[in-house]
Amino acid sequence: EPRLRTMQEQEKGATGQTRIDNLEHLVTATRQFSYNDEDEDLMPLQAFLSHAALEAGEGQADTWQDAVQLMTLHSAKGLEFPQVFIVGMEEGMFPSQMSLDEGGRLEEERRLAYVGVTRAMQKLTLTYAETRRLYGKEVYHRPSRFIGELPEECVEEVRLRATVSRPVSHQRMGTPLAENDTGYKLGQRVRHAKFGEGTIVNLEGSGEHSRLQVAFQGQGIKWLVAAYAKLETV
Repeated sequence: EPRLRTMQEQEKGATGQTRIDNLEHLVTATRQFSYNDEDEDLMPLQAFLSHAALEAGEGQADTWQDAVQLMTLHSAKGLEFPQVFIVGMEEGMFPSQMSLDEGGRLEEERRLAYVGVTRAMQKLTLTYAETRRLYGKEVYHRPSRFIGELPEECVEEVRLRATVSRPVSHQRMGTPLAENDTGYKLGQRVRHAKFGEGTIVNLEGSGEHSRLQVAFQGQGIKWLVAAYAKLETV
């Protein structure tokens, strides 16, 4: 802080003073920040940055203003809004991969999902990406199981490629197929040229769009396009 303040004091005009004020606010915020149990999966600095990035969004708009409020599910507890959007509803993101690997955490995230869903007074929108780039790699995700656990009559799916919306199939959203038209089956042992041996844990789609989720030994879980995976049965 001392060196930054000295540099900013040398800057003339309103800009320098604004930066000094911002620095003082930052120091005050870090001193007041409370690291709690909800942040136990994050390092203290990560938890503070997450809190700081969203706190401003929570405090910017009054209830009568036409504005978007950004917040975490934790910070949404006790609040209600006419319309709510929850993004990233994908297996491996929400629920997180950590919760899938550690069974006890899954129920905790399920309760958190309930908190988010029940914040909506009139309309709730849940979004997921079929593919996204993470850590420099293109990855495929299934829709979150939490979507499939919602009452079917309350859910309507809207896809960008379609001109009309249709009811969500719970089999498509939540329950893995036991077999598809590629001939692969759940639980089947396969071998991949790069990832080695693994077990098929999920099947999705049909025809040229069929995808397989395979748990490889020492390589983790991978989504593969069946038409290009060139898997051998073991």
